[in-house]
Amino acid sequence: MDMTESNVNPEWPPPPAYQPTALPPEPVTRRRARKRGPVALLTAVAIVAAAIGGGTAYGIQELTGGDTVATSSSTSTNVVPSSQKGTVAGVAEAVSPSIVEIGATSNAGSSTGSGVIITGDGEIITNNHVVSGASEIKVTTSDGKEYTAQVVGTDSSKDLALIKLDDASGLTAATLGDSDGVQVGDQVVAIGSPEGLTGTVTSGIVSALDRDVTVSTDEGQQQRQPGGGWPFEFGGQEFNGDTGSSTTTYKAIQTDASLNPGNSGGALIDMNGNIIGINSAMYSASGSSSSDAGSVGLGFAIPVNTVKADLAELRAGASG
Repeated sequence: MDMTESNVNPEWPPPPAYQPTALPPEPVTRRRARKRGPVALLTAVAIVAAAIGGGTAYGIQELTGGDTVATSSSTSTNVVPSSQKGTVAGVAEAVSPSIVEIGATSNAGSSTGSGVIITGDGEIITNNHVVSGASEIKVTTSDGKEYTAQVVGTDSSKDLALIKLDDASGLTAATLGDSDGVQVGDQVVAIGSPEGLTGTVTSGIVSALDRDVTVSTDEGQQQRQPGGGWPFEFGGQEFNGDTGSSTTTYKAIQTDASLNPGNSGGALIDMNGNIIGINSAMYSASGSSSSDAGSVGLGFAIPVNTVKADLAELRAGASG
């Protein structure tokens, strides 16, 4: 209906201007494991069975050659062939051989995650929550070969872990980029094993930088929260129950690339094929369960510069 001066009854005084209500901050979760609970929930992107048979989240990352990690001083290093530069297909082809699937077994059950190879002899970076408490770790490379792996070092404060494959050689190591050069709006590719679907490739953009993600470092709560949920704190508010007595906060890259349980420990990659982050968390809607959590375009990755700064301590066998 056309509202003209002749048919509008003015009010005096006029009503106050509309003031939008601020929305509560979105909860963030670890990427590797999927869990759900009341209120709002951040789920680790790992496949974790609930209750009986529940497992831990896990992820891996490849290292190139012995103790040498392939790194780039900026995100301009081209890992992708020039004929496929800037394409998702080119990134997937170049980097997929450096991404692995991790299966972890603990007294709580079994779970699946992802990882990144950083050396040719089988050093792999993943999330701590993927391998935490594991009694046995199996890793499958992109060509289908299976290896047994051992935990070398862990850092729960950064949700990082370094594992090493037994009797491995000649693996394709990923190139670690420079996350300080990442900008909002940059195109990115994510590779991992969501729901156990090895080598799944998704793409999107960097949505935001320096997001504070606070998660519990209590192993028991992370892996076996009653009801299948993970405790998280975001923006000063608690979600999905008690965050526990011990928490840690890290800065994360936010992306809208699809991330689901099982992506934890996998790679977030720039369009030149450099690793710029380790996928670790996703947002899960309030009331969702571990069996139906899915990507809503709010995923989070640990910046690769955090990984590089922590690598020496992880190699030295840090535990914590």
